[in-house]
Amino acid sequence: MQIWGHFRTITRHRHRVIRHCFRAGIGWQGLFHDLSKYSPSEFWAGARYYQGTRSPNEVERERFGYSSAWLHHKGRNRHHFEYWTDYNPVERKVMPVKMPLRYVAEMFCDRVAASKIYQGDNYAPTHPLEYFTRGKPRRSIHPETSELLEGWLTTLAEQGEDAAFARVRAMVKANKEY
Repeated sequence: MQIWGHFRTITRHRHRVIRHCFRAGIGWQGLFHDLSKYSPSEFWAGARYYQGTRSPNEVERERFGYSSAWLHHKGRNRHHFEYWTDYNPVERKVMPVKMPLRYVAEMFCDRVAASKIYQGDNYAPTHPLEYFTRGKPRRSIHPETSELLEGWLTTLAEQGEDAAFARVRAMVKANKEY
């Protein structure tokens, strides 16, 4: 069990997300980012499956076929696209729902911070886009939400952080519908 390693990783990640959220114009929201990771149901699983190079949820999922910590986490944190599914009465099945802009912005901040934490000195601004692209065929996310996030990640990869955060911040400030 890696209690200290897990605590240090989630805290470093959370603080990085908070800084990114301030850059994106959603600082207040960032202060509450991922607090559920400190709850017993998420924290102890994270400490038990901690490796430091990837999410402990992946290890728990490989071992049991699901991650109880992830199920808890995604149900309480609106910056995860998995939170945004609902029953569609027309299609008569559960489908992805378009995310509110401020949560897409937080998801962007979260992904950039996670890449920095897990990649360490090997981090490059292309990593968040590469990770997003690899998972795209298997992801169940609203198409407009996916397109917006991918556009911001592409700006990050091609033009750098200043341009990407300026783009996110301008859209958040305008409270523009996407």
